[in-house]
This record gives sequence, structure tokens and C-alpha cells, in this order.
Amino acid sequence: MALSFFQKISRAITGKSRVDDDTLDAIEEALIESDMGVDTTLKVIDALEDRVSRDKYTSFDELVSYLREEISALMQKGGNSVESLEAHKPYVILVVGVNGVGKTTTIGKLAHLYKSRGKKVILGAADTFRAAAVDQLVIWSERAGVDIVRQAMGSDPASVAYDTVKAAVARNADVAIIDTAGRLHNRIDLMNELSKIRNVCRKVIPDAPHDVMLILDASTGQNAFQQAKEFSRATDITSITVTKLDGTAKGGVVVGLTDQFEVPVRFIGTGEGIEDLKQFDRDAFVASLFNPEDLK
Repeated sequence: MALSFFQKISRAITGKSRVDDDTLDAIEEALIESDMGVDTTLKVIDALEDRVSRDKYTSFDELVSYLREEISALMQKGGNSVESLEAHKPYVILVVGVNGVGKTTTIGKLAHLYKSRGKKVILGAADTFRAAAVDQLVIWSERAGVDIVRQAMGSDPASVAYDTVKAAVARNADVAIIDTAGRLHNRIDLMNELSKIRNVCRKVIPDAPHDVMLILDASTGQNAFQQAKEFSRATDITSITVTKLDGTAKGGVVVGLTDQFEVPVRFIGTGEGIEDLKQFDRDAFVASLFNPEDLK
């Protein structure tokens, strides 16, 4: 079983009588193992060096407290993680991400979550290049009990997006969630496709989409950062949802993404069930990274 974030930090620090280069190296290694990313890890280590030089390290608990404070500060960079559904109707979400990260599954969970809150939801199957993606989204729409707009395989994704937003307005839906193709083989093609989808959405609702949500898989580690870079170049990402985050062993990826891209993490996926999607709570997440119960 993978060590939790706190266990890795504890292992790095326990038995040390003072903070020296070896101690900081051990903490740095623990942060990198947690997929925080090199750039973010170095920021944390530099901040720790400054803190201990000023405040004088005296105990394990104090050093952990410093580390928690620095991570909390980095997490503030993502801004507000709560979407403003009430400000827009329908609230249009464009979902992007590579194939295999749980994009379509997350859309199904989102649909269920919003419906459980009393919202009327409609889905758009704009990943028209993969039959499996459309079929899977149909299944999730049935599970969640929401409407879906789809066209024949190979149809223009922008046409599906346009029809979805039009249907959302006509049916007085609260939320429209549009799936997109997860291809990164040609960034220009991706950029053009996403731009076209955004433009046709705005023909119906001038300020749509209201959220461009990037789905990333926590278990892919540094690949998640690379995917975020590619999609950020192709479109304006406004939120991130992290899937397969069923523990804190790889929790550093959430910290690193928030720091590097300054975009809020909106949801986390913790399993395959329809209920396994949680609204991201920044303070609760940081607390979970440093939960002493993980030592048991």
C-alpha cells in the first residue's frame, strides 16, 4: 500500500534533531514522490529554508506546521473553487481532457450531482470521433436520468455543441455539459476545434461557455502537468477536476496544479461509482494531507 503524503513527510523528518541540508533533501524527495512537481517543490523548500532560518526549528510538529502553512498559501493561488450556477441559466460547461482520464465518467457524475441538487441538466455528446465515447455518455445520461443531445458518428463536434446549448435554452435547463474529443496529437487541430465549439456556443449565449473544465488523472503524475500545459495553450482553462484521487499518496499533484496554473480545482473523483465525485474543499484537502491518523 502506498504511503500517504503525511507518512512520507514523517519518514523524511522523524529522528532529525535539526534542519540541515539532508533533512531538506529528504522533504524535497517526499514532495516529489507525492507528484507535487519540481517547480512547486522547490518553492516549498525555499520557503521552508527561510522559515527555519528565521524561526529556528525546534520540533517535528513545528516543521510540519511550517510545511502546512506554505502549502496552504500555494493553494490560495487557485482562487474560488465554487461555480456560480445561479448567475447563468443555462450554465454551460465545456469539458476537455485526453482520452482515458475519466472525462466521460466525470460528466456522468456531474450530471448526477447537479440533478441531486434539483437542477435540470442536459448533456452534449460532442466527442463524435469515438463511438465508445458517445455510447458511454448515453449510458451515463440514463443512469443520471438526464437528457442528452447527440448526432451521428463523425458529425461536426461544434454542431453538437450548438444543438446542446439551443436545447438547453429551449428546455429551460439549468446546466449544459458538453463532452469534447480528447486528442493532443496536433495542438493546432485541438485549438481550432475548441475555438469553433466556443464560438458556436456564443451564438446562442454570448458569454458561454461559463466554465472550461479540464479533467486530469491524479495517477498519471507528471503527465497531468504536461496535459494541463497543452490544453492551457489550446484554450482558456477555468477549472480543473482531478480523478482517481482515492488517497493522499499522490495528493501533491493537486497542490502543484493549483500553483503552476493558478486555476481552481473544482471537483475530485474518488472512485467509479456515480456518487464518487466531491466538491473540492481547499481547507479540508490541506488538512487531509496532514492527518495524523495516516500514521496508524
